[in-house]
Amino acid sequence: MPRHSPFVIRLTREERAALEQQAARYTSAYRDVVRAKIILLAADGLRNDIIAARLSLQRQIVSKWRKRFFYQRMAGLDEEPRGGRTARFSPQRCRRGQASRV
Repeated sequence: MPRHSPFVIRLTREERAALEQQAARYTSAYRDVVRAKIILLAADGLRNDIIAARLSLQRQIVSKWRKRFFYQRMAGLDEEPRGGRTARFSPQRCRRGQASRV
């Protein structure tokens, strides 16, 4: 029996417009487009398992973004700082070092 999410998403007009714009923007990062689509489908009343199947994602991923949006709204879709040690070299410097070794 499918479970229903306790996090019911209801969007304001402004949120829906912003999410629709984000989902349609082909120059955006893929993760931002997918997150916007998750929330739009959740606002349409779809269950997490159906959203996951439509977007070829795991149900846990859909659940995570639905919950974050429920508590933090649009800010919840932004990247959070990652843990761990800071990088010693910038990505540009690493690429230059690899080019000289080839």
